[in-house]
Amino acid sequence: MNTRAAERVILVGFCLKSSPRAVSADPLSVDIEDSLEELGRLAVSAGGMVVGRLAQERERVDPAYFIGRGKLAQLRREVEALSGEVVIFDENLTPAQQRNLEKAVDCKVIDRTQLILDIFARRAATREGKLQVELAQLSYLLPRLAGRGVELSRLGGGIGTRGPGETKLETDQRKIRSRIHKIKEDLEHVRSHRHLHRSFRSSIPVPVISLVGYTNAGKSSLFNALTNASTLATNQLFATLDPLLRRVRLPSNREVILSDTVGFINKLPPTLVSAFRATLEEVTEADLLLHVIDLSNPHFRQQRESVMRVLDDLEVSSKLVIEVYNKIDLVQEAPKWTPRENAVSISAAKKMGIPSLLQKLDECLFSDPLEKASFVLGHNDGAILSQLHSKGRLIQKSYRGEKIFLEVEAPRSIVNKFKQYRLQPENRQSIKSRR
Repeated sequence: MNTRAAERVILVGFCLKSSPRAVSADPLSVDIEDSLEELGRLAVSAGGMVVGRLAQERERVDPAYFIGRGKLAQLRREVEALSGEVVIFDENLTPAQQRNLEKAVDCKVIDRTQLILDIFARRAATREGKLQVELAQLSYLLPRLAGRGVELSRLGGGIGTRGPGETKLETDQRKIRSRIHKIKEDLEHVRSHRHLHRSFRSSIPVPVISLVGYTNAGKSSLFNALTNASTLATNQLFATLDPLLRRVRLPSNREVILSDTVGFINKLPPTLVSAFRATLEEVTEADLLLHVIDLSNPHFRQQRESVMRVLDDLEVSSKLVIEVYNKIDLVQEAPKWTPRENAVSISAAKKMGIPSLLQKLDECLFSDPLEKASFVLGHNDGAILSQLHSKGRLIQKSYRGEKIFLEVEAPRSIVNKFKQYRLQPENRQSIKSRR
């Protein structure tokens, strides 16, 4: 059990005065305070305790210290007064800025990317997840080797030093590049393995639905509600990291595969999107996306836009998306917001609206749409009858002599599979006239 005391963290936010975030001209922008609030929750997720925060709006970024000299002096005083152990910037720092800041404030300084990588290192549970995190950390570390500062001199020193961050200062670039190459080879094997699984799934047409959304929007809770699984669902950022796949039966009786992947976040580091390519392929290969949105969060519009930007980067924004507005049980009054055409409101935790969501999935799976069809079978065709029962919805069944007549609603792939037993429209009319 880890008994290490929480590190005392001071947060630093920054934006340019000309930026829409500073003047709130854009209703979908996130201002400094809101972004710092999210950074604070990230810091707590990494095991820190936020004891102070600073914010600055400035005409330009200082090339040496990122923030202005006056704000730097204030930060130094805050670190001394609050016994700060870690300073976390809400923006990405250059290696030179990071070194200069550490010398100026005499404590560990990390940026938003390094913090997120640290959380991922804590959350990764499978070999694949650990490899992807290590790849992202090493890619981040490589350009920062020269003159590496405080965070590498404290081996195992808490936030920002887990995983590859604990390597010795003298680790040379050749060794890190070699390790990156080896990790990429291992991940390529994972990718090939997944491709084989997808090929097998494609041979037996089963639609794939991927859950996407901002971290902590309730994806894991929804995954549990739809699949009766027991995935970790807690009020933490990036509570789950590794991809999960489960079968779900829809009201039409057909089965789909539901996948849950890593949550997105504002200013998601590019190194993570690249490193988690194997995981995010589940999103790119999906037939339909379920975009889970936390309706109780006052910034749900901004979070929605952040997710859509990542989907654009993955070149999957053109896929059919159903927006799932979650946590309606926590909303006191309806927000002034017009949902998209394909939208459903639910509470995954209370299992409210789940039947409506399942019905919507049935309606929107265009890749294998439902069809009504009539079949005539013999008494020896029990296996076919069983498949039509299990893969479709029975509308009517009757017996005439040695024949079984049934009408079902089933996916087109199932109807086509048994097309030789299908009853043609003119024959259906003659049977009805004989009743």
